[in-house]
Amino acid sequence: MKLKRSLYVLPLLAPFLLHAGQGVGDLKNRADELFYQDQPAAAEKPLDNFKEGAVGILLMAHGGSPQWDQAVREAARPLRQKVPIDIAYGMADPATIQAAILKLESLGVRKVAVVRLFISGDSFKERTEKILGLKPGATAKPKDSDVSGHDEGHDHQGHDPDKMPLWRVETKSSFVMSEEGLMDDPWRMGEIVADRVAGLAKNPSLESVILIGHGPAGDEENAKWLRQMTIVANQIRSTRHFRNVRVETLREDWPEQRKSAEERIQRFVNEARDSGGIAIVVPFRLFGFGPYAQVLEGIEYRADGKGLLPDPRITKWIENQAGKSFAEKNWDNPLTR
Repeated sequence: MKLKRSLYVLPLLAPFLLHAGQGVGDLKNRADELFYQDQPAAAEKPLDNFKEGAVGILLMAHGGSPQWDQAVREAARPLRQKVPIDIAYGMADPATIQAAILKLESLGVRKVAVVRLFISGDSFKERTEKILGLKPGATAKPKDSDVSGHDEGHDHQGHDPDKMPLWRVETKSSFVMSEEGLMDDPWRMGEIVADRVAGLAKNPSLESVILIGHGPAGDEENAKWLRQMTIVANQIRSTRHFRNVRVETLREDWPEQRKSAEERIQRFVNEARDSGGIAIVVPFRLFGFGPYAQVLEGIEYRADGKGLLPDPRITKWIENQAGKSFAEKNWDNPLTR
């Protein structure tokens, strides 16, 4: 049976309904205030052994809905048994970054690997370097700034850095920052996406697959996105003989580029239906289906609404990025123990 757009949200909610009533804390806390309070005592034992000067991980993620935030939290959870880790949600928001640093430092951490859980390694890279004091350009922390983690980390204003506060964190720690984004590991991401598609495929000879990413403003950077996404798509092609496999970026926050992208995406999905088949729509996003339901309103297609999370391979990616960062500074890597 062909699935319509309105059905894709159901499997998206299922993993998180399992956590109802299990003390996961306030999911709206974007600095993850309760991250160290929602585990059984046994899982906390390794944290008792950390001493002043320990290494830790600051995980940066865009975040959004409570389900999105929780999916990031679940991806980080397995690593907590070996190393202190906290999450700063938002688009390189100095307030949530400062709050996460303070929590790590309260555990004795003084060496922090900053892992940026974004699709593109270019996302907010220079901005983050300024916030951490790795590059000049950020002001001192305002005296009245809210570093509780309850400020505007998710309520961003588009993707325009000029509209976002930019100040340098106050810290006792040293930092090393990861360079790569998820799309810089297209083989691992390709495995995840290929598994998503396999779960949706019924008759590949009549099915066309479209992988849709957020996309950037600049044409040169967009070409890089499409190159990396093509490597991901090749893994879809290698699993089954689909009628067609396409990659597109919506370039979501830039109306001029977005208009033509929407037209291409809609045309692809319509043509799949008009030729007697159906399009399988897969988001190349960390979590969820993004705005694609609105883009494809009224058009028949098949989707499960899942991004790259939840998947244990994202946890492994975080671990690898932290390990590379620890090695770059010659710091101890507790993740290898």
